[in-house]
Amino acid sequence: MPPHPLPPPANVARPHSTTDWHAQELLLMREVMRLIGRSLAPGLVLREMLHLMSELLGLNRGRIVLVDGTPSGAVAARTASIQHAYGLTQTEVARGRYAWGEGITGRVLSTGQPAIVQDIDAEPLFLARAVERSQLPPETVAFIALPIEVNNAPIGVLACHRIRSRQRHLNDDLAVLRVLATLVGQLLQLEALVAEQTRQLQARNAVLANALNTKSARYGLIGSSPPLLQALSELERVSQTQATVLLLGQSGTGKELFARAVHLASGRRDRPFIKVNCSAIPDALFESELFGYEKGAFTGASTARPGWFEQADSGTIFLDEIGELPLPMQSKLLRTLQEGTLVRLGGQREVKVNVRLVAATNRDLSHEVEAGNFRQDLYYRLNVIPIRLPSLAERREDIRALALHFVSRANQAHQRNVNLSPDALARLQEHPWPGNIRELGNVIERLVLLANDTLVGRAELDRFLPAASAPVASPVASPAAPPTHPAPSPASLVRDYHTAQSHSVQVLEGALAEHHGNQSRAAQSLGLTLRQFSYRLRKAGIR
Repeated sequence: MPPHPLPPPANVARPHSTTDWHAQELLLMREVMRLIGRSLAPGLVLREMLHLMSELLGLNRGRIVLVDGTPSGAVAARTASIQHAYGLTQTEVARGRYAWGEGITGRVLSTGQPAIVQDIDAEPLFLARAVERSQLPPETVAFIALPIEVNNAPIGVLACHRIRSRQRHLNDDLAVLRVLATLVGQLLQLEALVAEQTRQLQARNAVLANALNTKSARYGLIGSSPPLLQALSELERVSQTQATVLLLGQSGTGKELFARAVHLASGRRDRPFIKVNCSAIPDALFESELFGYEKGAFTGASTARPGWFEQADSGTIFLDEIGELPLPMQSKLLRTLQEGTLVRLGGQREVKVNVRLVAATNRDLSHEVEAGNFRQDLYYRLNVIPIRLPSLAERREDIRALALHFVSRANQAHQRNVNLSPDALARLQEHPWPGNIRELGNVIERLVLLANDTLVGRAELDRFLPAASAPVASPVASPAAPPTHPAPSPASLVRDYHTAQSHSVQVLEGALAEHHGNQSRAAQSLGLTLRQFSYRLRKAGIR
């Protein structure tokens, strides 16, 4: 039995010979828009629209046929079925399935053109599949089918039966049905957009919840990958001892955070934590910076000053890039570590210090020992507890959590509201990240500052990712005119990552010559900081 029709809306009169069809059309549109204003759920709105078509205009057994699955599949395998109907039984709805190009409905889907069958009994293409002919009135019955389009592509059909002998022009029915078909397409498109946005928000919330709940967020270290958890486990096992910790790994893997984690997990957590970047200290200043100096030790030393070791007394000192320590200073450091005392520059008395040392390097110190650049006894003294920090390529499952952390931090710092779509997060996981976590943080900050949209997708993200690194020029190549490097654009608010071998000797010398020995301008022309430029000069032996 066909379902009982719903009672007509208020002020709805059944059509008869003297019906004001224009008023009925206006009432139909008003009621449909009222329904859309109350709910965007297509199931409710579309079925009631088909009901109003029957009650107000006499367009009976309306149905909306939609493509099954994704419309982009192979044409030969695409099908469509009745998704919404009024005046059809459940059995009739279940029979309403059509192959692409099959019957009148399938032809409308394949061509995107409307179809008007004046007499279904005289049309061989009419299948009478959903509603058998015996269930229709004995007089002449017409069938109207119009395409439902989204982005100019057919995704469904709005169809209905119509008694041919009626006191209403067929063109009037067609005009109303065209409007309704357009409205259905827009409603379905809006539903798909809302569903996609909801899916992306749910995925992002799941990642955020996982990042908040993960145990590895301790000490500011974000991630849950096995390599990271292994390093954390080793760190916590040695944190309560006084042994020296040597952090090994590529540049940008978070050595300072690990060093601070050693300090926070130890009994010295309430005492000073002093960090020193050995690659940023000129050779002539190492002794005074690390061990301090007495008044009059050199010109300009008007007062005594304690060094970094004294300032870290009873706490932890972190010596980053310890492989850059000059050989004369290595022996002084070894003495301090072994005896717990130091002598200030220009001083005569020993000063006792109680310091936990955490050192870090991206060099292979054993090779440096073999090359004579690092003392073997100091190497053994530092290599008591070596902990290798994994590169970002080894912990790709942490990239999502890290990226969302950097996005949140950059949004707060710059008062922005930028988010990453799931496909953008997937793209971040595919990138090689030679600069590791530091490079990821720089890319995210650049993206937050310069993104055009609040939701950044994969295509938008690609323009912020650095290109693959070019091969490093050989230092023994034949002399040539030094290549010029354009100064960084003002829009490049965050510098790209550069490896320590990113510029050859010829390039460094050429930049110095071009700027008449001015290191600051030479560094700027190469996209480097002054510290990075000076470090490369020392590595290349350029004085």
